[in-house]
Amino acid sequence: MPDVSSSRAERLVNLVLCLLSTRQFLTAERIRAIVPGYADAPGDDAFFRTFERDKAELRELGVPLETGRISSFDTTDGYRIARQDYELGEIDLEPDEAAAVALAARLWDSPELAGAAHGALVKLRAAGVEVDEDSGRIQPRVRAADPAFAPLLAAVHARRAVAFDYRRGGPGGEVSRRHVEPWGVVSWRGRWYLVGHDRDRDDVRQFRISRVVGPVAAVGRPGAVVVPDGLDLTAMVRRSTDLPPVIGVAKVWVATGRAQGLRRLGRVVGPLRHRDRPGDELEVELRDPAMVARWLAGHGPDIAVLDPPDLAERVRATWAAAAGLVAAP
Repeated sequence: MPDVSSSRAERLVNLVLCLLSTRQFLTAERIRAIVPGYADAPGDDAFFRTFERDKAELRELGVPLETGRISSFDTTDGYRIARQDYELGEIDLEPDEAAAVALAARLWDSPELAGAAHGALVKLRAAGVEVDEDSGRIQPRVRAADPAFAPLLAAVHARRAVAFDYRRGGPGGEVSRRHVEPWGVVSWRGRWYLVGHDRDRDDVRQFRISRVVGPVAAVGRPGAVVVPDGLDLTAMVRRSTDLPPVIGVAKVWVATGRAQGLRRLGRVVGPLRHRDRPGDELEVELRDPAMVARWLAGHGPDIAVLDPPDLAERVRATWAAAAGLVAAP
Protein backbone atom coordinates (compact mmCIF):
# COMPACT_ATOMS: atom_id res chain seq x y z
CA MET A 1 0.00 0.00 0.00
CA PRO A 2 1.36 3.48 -0.79
CA ASP A 3 2.85 5.37 2.13
CA VAL A 4 0.12 7.42 3.80
CA SER A 5 -0.17 9.14 7.12
CA SER A 6 -2.02 7.40 9.93
CA SER A 7 -4.87 9.93 9.79
CA ARG A 8 -5.27 9.50 6.04
CA ALA A 9 -5.15 5.71 6.32
CA GLU A 10 -7.82 5.84 9.03
CA ARG A 11 -9.98 8.08 6.81
CA LEU A 12 -9.65 5.68 3.88
CA VAL A 13 -10.68 2.77 6.06
CA ASN A 14 -13.69 4.70 7.31
CA LEU A 15 -14.62 5.58 3.74
CA VAL A 16 -14.45 1.94 2.63
CA LEU A 17 -16.56 0.80 5.58
CA CYS A 18 -19.13 3.49 4.85
CA LEU A 19 -19.42 2.69 1.14
CA LEU A 20 -19.57 -1.04 1.83
CA SER A 21 -22.41 -0.67 4.32
CA THR A 22 -24.83 1.06 1.95
CA ARG A 23 -26.80 -0.24 -1.01
CA GLN A 24 -27.57 3.25 -2.26
CA PHE A 25 -25.21 5.72 -3.88
CA LEU A 26 -23.99 8.32 -1.38
CA THR A 27 -23.24 11.83 -2.56
CA ALA A 28 -20.01 13.56 -1.66
CA GLU A 29 -21.81 15.89 0.74
CA ARG A 30 -23.46 12.95 2.48
CA ILE A 31 -20.07 11.23 2.77
CA ARG A 32 -18.57 14.42 4.17
CA ALA A 33 -21.20 14.47 6.89
CA ILE A 34 -20.93 10.85 8.05
CA VAL A 35 -17.32 9.75 7.43
CA PRO A 36 -14.89 10.75 10.20
CA GLY A 37 -11.96 12.72 8.89
CA TYR A 38 -13.70 14.89 6.31
CA ALA A 39 -15.26 17.31 8.76
CA ASP A 40 -11.82 18.75 9.49
CA ALA A 41 -11.51 20.15 5.98
CA PRO A 42 -11.27 23.98 6.23
CA GLY A 43 -13.59 24.53 3.30
CA ASP A 44 -15.46 23.05 0.35
CA ASP A 45 -12.51 23.23 -2.01
CA ALA A 46 -10.25 21.49 0.51
CA PHE A 47 -12.82 18.76 1.08
CA PHE A 48 -13.34 18.05 -2.62
CA ARG A 49 -9.57 17.94 -3.25
CA THR A 50 -9.16 15.49 -0.39
CA PHE A 51 -12.11 13.39 -1.53
CA GLU A 52 -10.80 13.20 -5.10
CA ARG A 53 -7.41 12.05 -3.85
CA ASP A 54 -9.06 9.41 -1.67
CA LYS A 55 -11.16 8.10 -4.56
CA ALA A 56 -8.06 7.83 -6.73
CA GLU A 57 -6.25 6.09 -3.89
CA LEU A 58 -8.99 3.48 -3.50
CA ARG A 59 -9.11 2.75 -7.21
CA GLU A 60 -5.32 2.43 -7.26
CA LEU A 61 -5.62 -0.13 -4.48
CA GLY A 62 -8.12 -2.11 -6.53
CA VAL A 63 -11.24 -1.16 -4.58
CA PRO A 64 -14.23 -1.31 -7.00
CA LEU A 65 -15.64 2.17 -6.40
CA GLU A 66 -18.89 2.66 -8.32
CA THR A 67 -20.39 5.96 -9.44
CA GLY A 68 -24.10 6.35 -10.04
CA ARG A 69 -27.41 7.97 -9.05
CA ILE A 70 -30.34 6.65 -7.06
CA SER A 71 -32.87 7.71 -9.69
CA SER A 72 -33.10 9.60 -12.96
CA PHE A 73 -34.32 12.66 -11.08
CA ASP A 74 -31.05 13.08 -9.19
CA THR A 75 -28.55 15.56 -10.57
CA THR A 76 -25.59 14.67 -8.34
CA ASP A 77 -23.42 11.59 -8.60
CA GLY A 78 -23.11 9.26 -5.68
CA TYR A 79 -20.66 6.52 -4.71
CA ARG A 80 -20.71 3.02 -3.27
CA ILE A 81 -18.68 -0.18 -3.23
CA ALA A 82 -20.39 -3.27 -4.61
CA ARG A 83 -19.88 -5.92 -1.97
CA GLN A 84 -19.96 -8.77 -4.47
CA ASP A 85 -17.10 -7.16 -6.41
CA TYR A 86 -15.07 -6.23 -3.35
CA GLU A 87 -15.27 -9.41 -1.30
CA LEU A 88 -12.79 -12.20 -1.84
CA GLY A 89 -14.09 -15.04 -3.97
CA GLU A 90 -14.86 -18.44 -2.52
CA ILE A 91 -11.78 -20.37 -1.48
CA ASP A 92 -11.83 -24.15 -1.42
CA LEU A 93 -9.13 -25.94 0.54
CA GLU A 94 -8.41 -29.61 0.12
CA PRO A 95 -8.50 -31.64 3.37
CA ASP A 96 -4.73 -31.77 3.55
CA GLU A 97 -4.46 -28.00 2.93
CA ALA A 98 -6.98 -27.21 5.66
CA ALA A 99 -5.13 -29.58 7.97
CA ALA A 100 -1.86 -27.81 7.18
CA VAL A 101 -3.41 -24.48 8.16
CA ALA A 102 -4.60 -25.99 11.42
CA LEU A 103 -1.16 -27.47 11.98
CA ALA A 104 0.47 -24.08 11.48
CA ALA A 105 -1.89 -22.57 14.03
CA ARG A 106 -0.81 -25.13 16.59
CA LEU A 107 2.87 -25.12 15.71
CA TRP A 108 3.50 -21.43 16.07
CA ASP A 109 2.32 -21.03 19.63
CA SER A 110 5.52 -19.52 20.97
CA PRO A 111 5.14 -15.90 22.18
CA GLU A 112 7.27 -14.70 19.28
CA LEU A 113 5.10 -16.27 16.59
CA ALA A 114 1.61 -16.64 18.03
CA GLY A 115 0.42 -13.22 16.83
CA ALA A 116 1.29 -13.88 13.20
CA ALA A 117 -0.36 -17.30 13.22
CA HIS A 118 -3.51 -15.95 14.84
CA GLY A 119 -3.69 -13.10 12.33
CA ALA A 120 -3.44 -15.51 9.41
CA LEU A 121 -6.32 -17.59 10.78
CA VAL A 122 -8.47 -14.50 11.30
CA LYS A 123 -7.93 -13.43 7.69
CA LEU A 124 -8.76 -16.89 6.35
CA ARG A 125 -11.93 -17.11 8.40
CA ALA A 126 -12.92 -13.59 7.34
CA ALA A 127 -12.60 -14.75 3.74
CA GLY A 128 -15.02 -17.59 4.42
CA VAL A 129 -12.45 -20.37 4.70
CA GLU A 130 -13.40 -22.91 7.34
CA VAL A 131 -10.27 -23.90 9.25
CA ASP A 132 -10.90 -26.62 11.80
CA GLU A 133 -8.18 -26.72 14.44
CA ASP A 134 -9.63 -29.75 16.23
CA SER A 135 -10.31 -32.20 13.46
CA GLY A 136 -8.89 -33.42 10.21
CA ARG A 137 -6.61 -36.18 9.08
CA ILE A 138 -3.84 -35.03 11.43
CA GLN A 139 -3.84 -34.01 15.03
CA PRO A 140 -0.82 -31.75 15.60
CA ARG A 141 0.96 -32.11 18.89
CA VAL A 142 4.06 -30.03 18.18
CA ARG A 143 4.85 -27.14 20.47
CA ALA A 144 7.47 -24.45 19.98
CA ALA A 145 7.85 -23.56 23.65
CA ASP A 146 11.56 -24.43 24.03
CA PRO A 147 13.56 -21.28 24.89
CA ALA A 148 16.12 -22.06 22.19
CA PHE A 149 13.52 -22.27 19.41
CA ALA A 150 13.19 -18.54 18.64
CA PRO A 151 16.93 -17.68 18.59
CA LEU A 152 17.73 -20.74 16.48
CA LEU A 153 14.98 -19.91 13.99
CA ALA A 154 16.25 -16.32 13.85
CA ALA A 155 19.77 -17.60 13.16
CA VAL A 156 18.47 -19.74 10.29
CA HIS A 157 16.78 -16.73 8.70
CA ALA A 158 19.85 -14.55 9.26
CA ARG A 159 22.15 -17.33 7.95
CA ARG A 160 24.34 -16.85 11.00
CA ALA A 161 26.30 -19.48 12.91
CA VAL A 162 25.41 -20.26 16.52
CA ALA A 163 27.01 -21.75 19.62
CA PHE A 164 25.17 -23.53 22.41
CA ASP A 165 25.51 -26.21 25.09
CA TYR A 166 23.89 -29.49 24.07
CA ARG A 167 22.93 -32.48 26.20
CA ARG A 168 23.20 -35.93 24.70
CA GLY A 169 20.65 -38.56 25.68
CA GLY A 170 18.42 -38.15 28.73
CA PRO A 171 18.48 -35.69 31.63
CA GLY A 172 21.75 -37.10 32.92
CA GLY A 173 23.51 -37.05 29.57
CA GLU A 174 26.81 -35.37 28.84
CA VAL A 175 26.71 -31.65 28.01
CA SER A 176 29.14 -30.26 25.44
CA ARG A 177 29.62 -26.99 23.58
CA ARG A 178 28.55 -27.11 19.94
CA HIS A 179 29.28 -24.66 17.12
CA VAL A 180 26.80 -25.05 14.27
CA GLU A 181 26.07 -23.48 10.90
CA PRO A 182 22.25 -23.72 10.91
CA TRP A 183 20.48 -24.80 7.74
CA GLY A 184 16.92 -25.14 8.97
CA VAL A 185 14.50 -25.95 11.78
CA VAL A 186 12.07 -28.80 11.16
CA SER A 187 9.60 -30.85 13.16
CA TRP A 188 9.39 -34.61 13.17
CA ARG A 189 7.25 -36.90 15.33
CA GLY A 190 6.29 -34.13 17.74
CA ARG A 191 9.78 -32.69 18.26
CA TRP A 192 11.75 -29.76 16.83
CA TYR A 193 15.20 -30.30 15.34
CA LEU A 194 17.96 -28.00 14.16
CA VAL A 195 19.79 -29.29 11.08
CA GLY A 196 23.15 -27.91 10.08
CA HIS A 197 26.89 -28.32 9.78
CA ASP A 198 28.61 -29.11 13.08
CA ARG A 199 31.92 -27.26 12.97
CA ASP A 200 33.42 -29.23 15.86
CA ARG A 201 32.81 -32.57 14.15
CA ASP A 202 33.00 -31.27 10.57
CA ASP A 203 29.82 -33.17 9.70
CA VAL A 204 26.10 -32.70 9.12
CA ARG A 205 24.18 -33.19 12.37
CA GLN A 206 20.67 -32.90 13.77
CA PHE A 207 20.04 -31.44 17.23
CA ARG A 208 16.86 -31.88 19.22
CA ILE A 209 16.05 -28.34 20.31
CA SER A 210 14.66 -29.46 23.68
CA ARG A 211 18.17 -30.66 24.57
CA VAL A 212 19.80 -27.26 24.07
CA VAL A 213 20.95 -26.08 27.50
CA GLY A 214 21.10 -22.38 28.32
CA PRO A 215 21.22 -19.43 25.91
CA VAL A 216 22.03 -19.59 22.21
CA ALA A 217 24.88 -17.30 21.13
CA ALA A 218 25.18 -15.89 17.60
CA VAL A 219 28.64 -16.33 16.09
CA GLY A 220 30.10 -14.36 13.19
CA ARG A 221 28.34 -12.07 10.80
CA PRO A 222 24.85 -12.49 9.30
CA GLY A 223 24.74 -14.05 5.84
CA ALA A 224 27.93 -16.06 6.37
CA VAL A 225 26.22 -19.46 6.43
CA VAL A 226 25.78 -21.01 3.00
CA VAL A 227 22.97 -23.57 2.80
CA PRO A 228 23.57 -26.31 0.20
CA ASP A 229 21.03 -26.53 -2.60
CA GLY A 230 18.54 -29.36 -2.88
CA LEU A 231 18.39 -30.32 0.79
CA ASP A 232 15.45 -32.25 2.21
CA LEU A 233 15.89 -31.41 5.88
CA THR A 234 12.87 -33.42 7.02
CA ALA A 235 14.19 -36.53 5.26
CA MET A 236 17.55 -36.04 6.96
CA VAL A 237 15.93 -35.90 10.39
CA ARG A 238 13.70 -38.86 9.57
CA ARG A 239 16.67 -41.03 8.60
CA SER A 240 18.54 -40.17 11.78
CA THR A 241 15.62 -40.60 14.20
CA ASP A 242 13.54 -43.43 12.77
CA LEU A 243 13.92 -46.85 14.30
CA PRO A 244 16.48 -49.11 12.65
CA PRO A 245 15.22 -52.23 10.88
CA VAL A 246 14.38 -55.37 12.82
CA ILE A 247 17.37 -57.77 12.80
CA GLY A 248 15.99 -60.47 15.05
CA VAL A 249 13.89 -61.37 18.06
CA ALA A 250 15.04 -61.32 21.68
CA LYS A 251 13.54 -63.68 24.27
CA VAL A 252 13.22 -62.05 27.67
CA TRP A 253 11.88 -63.24 31.01
CA VAL A 254 9.83 -60.58 32.83
CA ALA A 255 8.73 -60.87 36.47
CA THR A 256 5.01 -60.97 37.19
CA GLY A 257 3.52 -57.49 37.50
CA ARG A 258 6.73 -55.74 36.45
CA ALA A 259 8.08 -53.90 33.36
CA GLN A 260 4.68 -52.95 31.97
CA GLY A 261 6.20 -50.84 29.21
CA LEU A 262 8.23 -53.79 28.01
CA ARG A 263 5.15 -55.99 28.11
CA ARG A 264 3.22 -53.56 25.90
CA LEU A 265 5.93 -53.60 23.25
CA GLY A 266 6.64 -57.33 23.39
CA ARG A 267 4.58 -60.43 22.80
CA VAL A 268 3.85 -62.75 25.70
CA VAL A 269 4.75 -66.33 24.77
CA GLY A 270 3.60 -67.90 28.03
CA PRO A 271 4.26 -68.16 31.77
CA LEU A 272 7.81 -68.95 32.86
CA ARG A 273 9.58 -69.21 36.21
CA HIS A 274 13.10 -67.90 36.49
CA ARG A 275 15.15 -68.63 39.61
CA ASP A 276 11.97 -69.45 41.49
CA ARG A 277 10.28 -66.17 40.55
CA PRO A 278 7.03 -66.27 38.58
CA GLY A 279 6.87 -64.37 35.34
CA ASP A 280 6.37 -64.55 31.60
CA GLU A 281 8.48 -65.14 28.55
CA LEU A 282 8.32 -62.29 26.06
CA GLU A 283 9.48 -61.92 22.50
CA VAL A 284 10.81 -58.44 21.72
CA GLU A 285 11.83 -57.13 18.31
CA LEU A 286 15.58 -56.64 18.22
CA ARG A 287 16.76 -53.57 16.29
CA ASP A 288 19.80 -51.84 17.75
CA PRO A 289 21.36 -54.34 20.25
CA ALA A 290 23.17 -51.61 22.20
CA MET A 291 20.01 -49.53 22.58
CA VAL A 292 17.90 -52.54 23.55
CA ALA A 293 20.53 -53.62 26.08
CA ARG A 294 20.48 -50.23 27.80
CA TRP A 295 16.69 -50.28 27.82
CA LEU A 296 16.50 -53.76 29.31
CA ALA A 297 19.21 -53.07 31.85
CA GLY A 298 17.09 -50.28 33.31
CA HIS A 299 14.62 -52.89 34.60
CA GLY A 300 17.24 -54.47 36.85
CA PRO A 301 16.43 -57.86 38.40
CA ASP A 302 12.91 -57.83 37.00
CA ILE A 303 14.16 -59.08 33.61
CA ALA A 304 16.52 -61.73 32.32
CA VAL A 305 17.67 -62.10 28.71
CA LEU A 306 17.18 -65.67 27.54
CA ASP A 307 18.35 -65.20 23.95
CA PRO A 308 20.48 -64.14 22.11
CA PRO A 309 23.62 -64.60 24.25
CA ASP A 310 25.35 -61.44 23.00
CA LEU A 311 22.38 -59.31 24.12
CA ALA A 312 22.53 -60.95 27.56
CA GLU A 313 26.25 -60.12 27.74
CA ARG A 314 25.57 -56.48 26.83
CA VAL A 315 22.98 -56.20 29.62
CA ARG A 316 25.40 -57.71 32.17
CA ALA A 317 28.13 -55.30 31.03
CA THR A 318 25.77 -52.37 31.52
CA TRP A 319 24.93 -53.54 35.02
CA ALA A 320 28.64 -53.95 35.83
CA ALA A 321 29.41 -50.43 34.60
CA ALA A 322 26.59 -48.98 36.70
CA ALA A 323 27.80 -50.89 39.78
CA GLY A 324 31.29 -49.53 39.19
CA LEU A 325 30.00 -45.97 39.15
CA VAL A 326 28.15 -46.51 42.42
CA ALA A 327 31.21 -48.05 44.07
CA ALA A 328 33.58 -45.32 42.85
CA PRO A 329 34.59 -42.71 45.48
